[in-house]
Amino acid sequence: MSSTEPDALLGPADIRDLAAKLGVRPTKQRGQNFVIDANTVRRIVRTAEVRPDDTVVEVGPGLGSLTLALLEAADRVTAVEIDDVLAAALPATVRARMPERADRFALVHSDAMLVTELPGPAPTALVANLPYNVAVPVLLTMLERFPSIERTLVMVQAEVADRLAARPGNKVYGVPSVKANWYAEVKRAGSIGRTVFWPAPNVDSGLVSLVRRTEPIATTASRAEVFAVVDAAFAQRRKTLRAALAGWAGSAPAAEAALTAAGVSPQARGESLTVEEFAAIAENKPEVSNAPAAHGPGKSAPAEDAPEVPE
Repeated sequence: MSSTEPDALLGPADIRDLAAKLGVRPTKQRGQNFVIDANTVRRIVRTAEVRPDDTVVEVGPGLGSLTLALLEAADRVTAVEIDDVLAAALPATVRARMPERADRFALVHSDAMLVTELPGPAPTALVANLPYNVAVPVLLTMLERFPSIERTLVMVQAEVADRLAARPGNKVYGVPSVKANWYAEVKRAGSIGRTVFWPAPNVDSGLVSLVRRTEPIATTASRAEVFAVVDAAFAQRRKTLRAALAGWAGSAPAAEAALTAAGVSPQARGESLTVEEFAAIAENKPEVSNAPAAHGPGKSAPAEDAPEVPE
């Protein structure tokens, strides 16, 4: 069967037949909603601008709807699937539907959050339909671990798409917005209706495009240091940065000094800052003494390596 024939892709009946044979019932726990519309997956591939020389990594391929459309367009596709049954079935689906491309497909049976290497050439693109409950941490982890990924297109819950693509000053601008922007230029790339999924979700979906920065953010601070400032700023987003960053800096006056040195108003709030401004603040973190007494009674020195919170 040629990969250019429409029936190489999975339609609604194919998806339900496959699921029935495998005894698969989509679970809310893993946020599983399978795409059942061939036009939608081809639209996703077009929007992702997948090229014939691309090595694409797909997270959460499910029954293979998007996988097959990616194989039509890319040089290679590597799918990362956590579900035991789905992971076992996908290679057979590829061989049956697109035999001439089967040798260009690889499966990694794992949790995407645990994957540190992928088989074959380094991935150049990430295209995925991500479950809303893990979308942000999976996306940020993949961008961090695989710097060869130049272009990303993810389908996520519309609300998550809005947050990822938000600009400073937007009411939904927050931790995902800033951290995604650390890696890439981010924008909304379209909307997806509910009827193309099985089962149909109770929320709309959106496409988010991320094009990796050709030049990283110019800063002497590390990614972890910048992300620690971002986490602190939005943990108390209603507070001014002078107050919100007091714990991070060691005290409110120390936070004010770091903000002033970075050229940021101590009265500003995190939702108004660019990723570059967060980096400038990180560069100016004051030296903190390890002596508990310096932080007042009952208080200990803040940890230098603040935990990184993905959302």
